[in-house]
Amino acid sequence: MNLGFIGFGEAAFELASGLKQQGLEKITAYDPLWNVPAYSSLVLSRAETAQVKIVESPEEVLQMVNVVIVAVPADKALEVSNQLKPHLQNGCVYIDVSASKSDVKQAIAANINEKGGKFVDVAMMGPLPVYKHKVPILASGDGTDVFMELVAAYEMNITKVSEVPGEATAVKLIRSIHMKGVAALYLELLEAAHEFNVDKLVIDSLSETMNGRTFEETMNRLVTGTSIHALRRSIELGGTIEMLELTNIDSTMSRAAKEKIERLAELSLKDKFKGEKPDHWLQVIEALKVTS
Repeated sequence: MNLGFIGFGEAAFELASGLKQQGLEKITAYDPLWNVPAYSSLVLSRAETAQVKIVESPEEVLQMVNVVIVAVPADKALEVSNQLKPHLQNGCVYIDVSASKSDVKQAIAANINEKGGKFVDVAMMGPLPVYKHKVPILASGDGTDVFMELVAAYEMNITKVSEVPGEATAVKLIRSIHMKGVAALYLELLEAAHEFNVDKLVIDSLSETMNGRTFEETMNRLVTGTSIHALRRSIELGGTIEMLELTNIDSTMSRAAKEKIERLAELSLKDKFKGEKPDHWLQVIEALKVTS
């Protein structure tokens, strides 16, 4: 396998470093900042550390490789595929690791397929500095099987999602609702707990509630319980918001939660479920489809 990178930032550097250590000999890369004074030393230093050859144009990369990993920002991914399209070799495996939306991934895949290439949508699901090339990867698209065969000797941790471009990254983006959302919730919670000098009491109470069950059990209990107690819980959040605002603490997350739960209350799921908490979160989601 002759591997190339378009974009040689942190993600590409960590992947390349790990693959090189695993025995992959030939890696070529292009980064648009390679000769920009403020950044060139970093790009070239990374390339030297990872033993990667930096070239002066993306076209040079594509002439030398049969697998290319495109590691550019999500808002540039489609534009880059348009620029690279005329230079793609027939049969090239094009791997996009950006966090672009599904429709963008599909448009990129169409560009690649039009030139006889295979497309892989990759979502990296862990910290690259920790895992390097062994980071857990979700992959989808028509090039996934070929990609997995080509890297089989390098101990990459790849799980195939489907043949559909965008489905791998959809997992990552949906997961971000929780990971980024809960971080924002923690900030609001901790600011309030510290303001009222009840940090330990709040954290200990939440720990007792959360630690006794698995994530899925806790998620299921919270969603099913809220489906029939939405009105009461939205009113309780109203009191929380008033308390925060009296002390000038930002209540963005609490207000958003209140609005979401108020909308749930308007659907009267308590009546639909006859006052009985459903057994599984899927019953709530299916009910939302029918009543919304």
